[in-house]
Amino acid sequence: MIFVPMKSEVGSMYLKRFKLKNFRGYKEAVEINFDDLTAFVGKNDSGKSTILEALDIFFNENKGTVKLDKDDLNIDCKDAGDVDIMMTAYFSGLPDSIIIDESNPTSLQDEYLLNKNNELEIKKVFHNASSSCKTYIIANHPQNSECNDLLCLKNGDLKKKIKGLGIDSDIDLTKNAEIRQAIWKYYRDKLQLAESKIDISKEDAKKYWNKISTYLPIYSLFQSDRNNSDSDDEIQDPLKNAVKEIISSNVLQEEFEEVAAQVLDKLNEVASRTLEKLKEMDEETAKTLKPSIPDVKQLKWADVFKNVSIAGDEGIPINKRGSGVRRLILLNFFRAEAERKLEEQNENNSTASIIYAIEEPETSQHFSNQVKLVEAFKTLASLNNVQVIMTTHSGTIVKKLDFNDLRLIDNEGIDKGTAVKTIRPNCLPYPSLNEVNYIAFNQITEEYHNELYGYLESNNLLNEYKKGKRTRKYIQICRNNELKETDKILTEYIRHQIHHPENDKNEPYKPEELEESIEMMRNFIQKQDNIMDDM
Repeated sequence: MIFVPMKSEVGSMYLKRFKLKNFRGYKEAVEINFDDLTAFVGKNDSGKSTILEALDIFFNENKGTVKLDKDDLNIDCKDAGDVDIMMTAYFSGLPDSIIIDESNPTSLQDEYLLNKNNELEIKKVFHNASSSCKTYIIANHPQNSECNDLLCLKNGDLKKKIKGLGIDSDIDLTKNAEIRQAIWKYYRDKLQLAESKIDISKEDAKKYWNKISTYLPIYSLFQSDRNNSDSDDEIQDPLKNAVKEIISSNVLQEEFEEVAAQVLDKLNEVASRTLEKLKEMDEETAKTLKPSIPDVKQLKWADVFKNVSIAGDEGIPINKRGSGVRRLILLNFFRAEAERKLEEQNENNSTASIIYAIEEPETSQHFSNQVKLVEAFKTLASLNNVQVIMTTHSGTIVKKLDFNDLRLIDNEGIDKGTAVKTIRPNCLPYPSLNEVNYIAFNQITEEYHNELYGYLESNNLLNEYKKGKRTRKYIQICRNNELKETDKILTEYIRHQIHHPENDKNEPYKPEELEESIEMMRNFIQKQDNIMDDM
C-alpha cells in the first residue's frame, strides 16, 4: 500500500491560474484555471501544447526546453503594432515566511506583494518576442508617496526615513523588513492601497525577485516530439545524460582534480626518468623532448563512464528497444530528474513545489500502459507540492480522469478566438473524449455512436430504448452464408453496418442518419438520468 500525504494548504506555491496574450494562436487574453491534475483536450493545432510551452518560457525564462522566437508573436497583433507577449501566473499556497533581503524573515502579505485576492500575481512581458522580459508583481500596494517605494530603499535610506518619523526606538534597525513594516504601520490609515505594477526587473528591486523566484514551482516539460533517433544520447540511455550532470558537481570536480593531480605527478615522474635515460644515450634528442600532458580541465571524465547503460536481462540496450519502451523509460527518467531537482532545492531549505508537464503521454504506448500512466499521474498529482499538467488525444486517458481535471481548447467560436473551457458532465456519466468532440466541434463519429450504444447495452437499457422506434429491413449474412431478413431500429442498423463492413447487402447509412441516431441515444440517456434524479 502506498501512503499518499494530503495536500497542504500553505507552504508551497501552487499554480492557480495562468493568463496568456499575444502568443501564437492566443491573440486575446485567455485565462486558464489549474488543479492538482489538469488535462487539455481539443483538436490538433488548437493550442494545447502552446499552453505547456508558454509555461516553460514563463518559469524557465528561455533556459528550459522551449526558446521564444519572433514567430511566437501572434501575427494579427504584430500587424496591428501590438508586439508584447504577456504571460501572467497567479499563485496560492504561499509560504508563511520568506526571506527577501539578508536573513530577515517576512511574508508576501506583510510586504504588500499580494493582489486583492491574496494571490501572488506575476506578470512577464516579452517585448517583440525578445528572449529577455520585464517582470512585474501585480499587488495591492501602498500608493502614498511617503511609503510606496520602501522595497527599493537600502538600509541606510530606510533608517533615515524611520528616524525622521520618530518611531525607531523599538525597531531593530539592522532588519529592513522590520523597518518597512513599522513605517507602513505608521501610515496604516493613509496607505492608499490600490493595484500596482511593481517592476522587479529594475536593479534596485531585482534582488527581491531573485529571492522570491526561488519559492516558485520547478517546471519540467516533457514533449511528445522529443528526439527519437538512435544517435540521440538521451535516447541511447538516460544514464549517459545523467553522467554529464553528476560529474559537473563542484564537489566531484575538486575530487577529480585531486586524482588527476596525483596521476599527473606520477606521469611527470615517469616522463622525466625516461628522458634522463634517453639523455645518457642521445643527449641532443633528449633536449628536444618534454612531457606533454593535458590540463586537468581538458580531461573528458564523461568518457570514463561512456559504457554505462540501462539494459534488459537479455542485454538489449535502450536504443535497440521499441519506440514505446524507449519513450516510457525517458518519461520516467524525466520524472526522476525533476524530483532530483526538487530535492536539491529542498536541501537548500527551499519549499518549492514541482509541476510536471507532459505532452501526449499516450504516444507509442499500448492501451494497458496508458492506463498505468494515467494512474501514476493521478497518484503524483495527489502528492504534496506536486501538480501535473498534460495534453492528450487518448479516449482511454480521458475516461480515467475526473471532469474537473479536463480543459477543452476551443478555437472555433463565432469570433474564432481561442477559449479554454472547463468540461461539465453531459450525457455519459464519465469523461468521454468522443462526447467532448461532439459537443464542442460537432464531430459525428462512429466511435461516439459505439460508445453510446455500449453504454446502453452495459446498463441493460437497450430494450427500453428500442420501444416505439420505427424499424427498417436489415439483411443479415448467417454463418452458412444464408441471408436472413430482420427488422432493426436505426441505431441497430448503423451498429451492424459499423461492425460488419463486409456485408454489402444493405443500403449504407447516411451521415445525417448517424447524427440522428446519436441524438436519439443522447436524449434517451439524459431522460433516464432525469428519472433517476427525481426518484
